[in-house]
Amino acid sequence: MMKEYQGQEFQEVIGVQGLVLVDFFATWCGPCQMIMPVLDQLAGEMTDVQFYKVDVDKHRSQAVEYQVQGVPTLVLFKDGEVVARASGYRPKAKIAEWINSFK
Repeated sequence: MMKEYQGQEFQEVIGVQGLVLVDFFATWCGPCQMIMPVLDQLAGEMTDVQFYKVDVDKHRSQAVEYQVQGVPTLVLFKDGEVVARASGYRPKAKIAEWINSFK
């Protein structure tokens, strides 16, 4: 299950060793609602990756800092650094392949 960002220090979320996938989303966004169950499934399967969701309406400063211009935007961090980003809906297999390419 994905963890929801609650406003804690963002560096604590992304600054860990390994991979962290952050899904910047909005509750009113159709593609965001479509991708959420896919990411929840992956979070259950890929236990070596941390998954977070950040509501851009509640946490605008994080969205601005990471230049999120559309939702959903997935930002992949490795050891605290941005290594990749993707926008829009993607099927589960494509997201898994994308994440695995950075392991």
